[in-house]
Parts: sequence; C-alpha cells; structure tokens
Amino acid sequence: MGLFATDEEKRIEVERWIIKAENDFNTARLIVLSAHPITDTLCFHSHQTVEKILKAYLAYKDQSVEKTHDLGRLIGLCAKLDNSFMEVVPLLAEMASYAGVDRYAENWREILLPEAQEAFERAEKIIAFAKDKIKL
Repeated sequence: MGLFATDEEKRIEVERWIIKAENDFNTARLIVLSAHPITDTLCFHSHQTVEKILKAYLAYKDQSVEKTHDLGRLIGLCAKLDNSFMEVVPLLAEMASYAGVDRYAENWREILLPEAQEAFERAEKIIAFAKDKIKL
C-alpha cells in the first residue's frame, strides 16, 4: 500500500492535516475580519495554513511528512509528485518568513495590514488549489 497500512489510516491522516490547515485558515480569517487585525499573528496563521495543506497533499500521495516549516521545501516535494504545484510558487513570496515571526522577540517585525491581507489571500488560493488535488 505504501506509507500507510490501510486506506482508512491514510484517510484519517490526510483529514487531520486538512482540519489543521482549515483551523489555521479560519483563525486567520477571524483576524483579518476583526476591527484591529493583529498582523504578525495573521501572517503566522496564513503560513501555517499553507504548510499544513501541503503536508496533507504529501500524506495523500503516501509521502513521509517532514517536520519542517520550509514552504519552499514542501512545495518542491509536492511539485515532484505533480508539476502543477509550480503554479503556486509565486504565491509563496514573503510567506516563508512568517513561520517564526510571532514566536520569538528576535524574529518579530512590524507587518503592515496590506502585507498581512496579501498573505491571507495567498493562503486562501493555495489551500483551495491543494484541496482540489486531494480526492478522499
């Protein structure tokens, strides 16, 4: 079968990654719709959305899911399985830096609202693209 012992085991793993991605996306949506969006947290959850949906796709394709926050690495692994993932590479610009933007003081920087909104919109496009590739 591959990485998973059963189809059910695979389905559960993929669904968990999708749920985690959707939870981050929904958190980002709540932030972007708030009266005073917290931009670094919005960017962080946008990054997490993309990271987790790419991991969902890798699990769907019976690939080992690396413990990495490197979106470039993850999209490269996805593109090896389906070259159309190269279409979303331009959407990853700037997003890679958001993995630790709000976790540690030394990584923090002020992010203006237009940049944060763009990160959210990019995450929205990428999650839709990747979910369309996953057929459970």
